[in-house]
Amino acid sequence: MAVTPVGNPYVESSDLVANYPGASEALAERIDIVGVNPFADSAARATAIPSPTEGMMSSLNDTDAVERYDGATWKPVGGKVLQVVSVTKVDTFTTTSTSFVDVTGLTASITPSSVSSTILILHKVAIGPRSDAVGYIQLLRGATVIGGGTAVGSRSSAMSSFFTVTAGGTGDLAGNFLDSPGNTSSQTYKIQARVEAGTLGINTTASDSDIAANSRNSSTITLMEIGA
Repeated sequence: MAVTPVGNPYVESSDLVANYPGASEALAERIDIVGVNPFADSAARATAIPSPTEGMMSSLNDTDAVERYDGATWKPVGGKVLQVVSVTKVDTFTTTSTSFVDVTGLTASITPSSVSSTILILHKVAIGPRSDAVGYIQLLRGATVIGGGTAVGSRSSAMSSFFTVTAGGTGDLAGNFLDSPGNTSSQTYKIQARVEAGTLGINTTASDSDIAANSRNSSTITLMEIGA
């Protein structure tokens, strides 16, 4: 029995008993369309609803997301932060590599709940360049570099860079990037660093000598899934 998208097919007291089966079927169909049906995950939903109708709603227990079918795909309801993953690095890292290397402990993974979701990556890297140093950091999704500038000639791409004439001080390289992975597979984001010259210390001051004036700092990477 077809149901129009406006109104609910409640059984009126004046209906004949013979009309009850059809009216009840229509009511059930309407509930399926506008109700929020719970499922363990998207796979369980696909099994239960192989051919969804535009306007159907569902909730997924594994991601705690409420989604609506738009006629082509399931999309999170409302543009909002659906989940947050954050990693804080509290130990130190040092490199003299002139090629990009992973900064151990600054890697985080997130599994988008929808192909239409975007991932906002926030990062802060506490640096303490030792000796005359020139260096860079970059952001990757898996093995793909993202968020960097366009390389021109000998000028390489990077997300942030630093330059010190003499060793000293400490500072933060912070940034953000909005990524669109376009799928619901687990996505891993990480920070890499390299130097053109000198030595880079992370989470330390330049000298890292054992005196009260020096500190041990922290660095973070935070991933936020943003609903469409």
